[in-house]
Amino acid sequence: MTTRNLRYMFEPKSLALIGASDKAGAVGAVVMRNIINAGFAGEIFPVNPKYQTIEGIRAYPDIESLPVAPDLAVIITPPATVPGLIAQLGEKGTKAAVVITAGFGEGGSEDGHRLRQQMLDAARPYLLRILGPNCLGLMIPGVFLNASFAHIQALPGRLAFATQSGAIITSVLDWATYRRIGFSHFVSLGDMSDIDFGDMLDYLANDSQTKAILLYIEAITNARKFMSAARAASRMKPVIVVKAGRHAEGAKAAASHTGAMAGSDAVYDAAFVRAGMLRVSTMSALFNAVETLSLYQSVAGDRLTILTNGGGVGVIATDTLIDKKGRLADLSPKTIERLNEVLPKTWSHGNPVDIIGDAPGSRYADALDALFEDDNADAILVLNCPNAVASSTEAAQSVIETVKKKPRSKLLIT
Repeated sequence: MTTRNLRYMFEPKSLALIGASDKAGAVGAVVMRNIINAGFAGEIFPVNPKYQTIEGIRAYPDIESLPVAPDLAVIITPPATVPGLIAQLGEKGTKAAVVITAGFGEGGSEDGHRLRQQMLDAARPYLLRILGPNCLGLMIPGVFLNASFAHIQALPGRLAFATQSGAIITSVLDWATYRRIGFSHFVSLGDMSDIDFGDMLDYLANDSQTKAILLYIEAITNARKFMSAARAASRMKPVIVVKAGRHAEGAKAAASHTGAMAGSDAVYDAAFVRAGMLRVSTMSALFNAVETLSLYQSVAGDRLTILTNGGGVGVIATDTLIDKKGRLADLSPKTIERLNEVLPKTWSHGNPVDIIGDAPGSRYADALDALFEDDNADAILVLNCPNAVASSTEAAQSVIETVKKKPRSKLLIT
């Protein structure tokens, strides 16, 4: 189905919480409180026949009694009730549902698998999209939506994170919140009975509020769809992947956790490379990627100027640039003339711009000032090799002060 009706999931104007509660500690109460605290501006319809009101909002006994069809429904009721609820929602006109409830075959239960198929069969005639089951929910900070039972709210930002593991979501959320890193989408996919990684990649690749995509994958359910979506997405923005279950024991654990077989790690590795995604192996590497991407700016072109105080690292940077299909920028005659005025006669007189090992901070500032004015470059890479002659801290401070005075005409990489 790809992105059909996903806008109702990620940009809802109204929301029904089926299984809402005011009982302390109940999942229905936690999700209800999160929805309210996030500041969701649309209509909220708690559904539970035991209540007249929940959190001061009128409650409804069933789906039929709702005054309108909600764009999105969040379901927190026993598994056996879910297929019938999905059918009622579809008949009402709802186009998206988050099924937080577990018990749809994650541990290999035949009854669970049967319920899962019944749920999908109920949704199909209405083209109703399902997130989950067995998921934590979702957060879209940009529209003030927190339809999850996460313990804190994600900050708004430009990174999207989709995962099969709710526990991983809470870990990343804790880490990112402490560092004030924000997200456009925070999505727990759970068992991926309907919406899967292929759908998420298709949607997020075309989302203007998302500049980079992070995935925690335990298994791929539709390889052809995933590869098509991954290739398209990675051409448009960075896609970083953590693939769990690299070894047989981990794959077995993943199967019992989400109900999907993890598959050969070598096959996944090859697929990620072919699709243009970057795979990282550990959560610490994912955290590093999140931190880097939170500062990421897109580059207008592929022309790079390298500014360095060491010739060797300039050569290595050049090789890496060419390997990645980039180009060295051609310094304009005017830029070379300006550099000749401010640099020692022994500078490289070309790109990479080697300003010699004893370069103080002022030399970095003078060179960078000239390079920012050169229209032949799309980005500047600044490198520093520490030594006992010149202070790296002074060089870094000079670069910072110079950049502050310049408009964001080109990307600076350090």
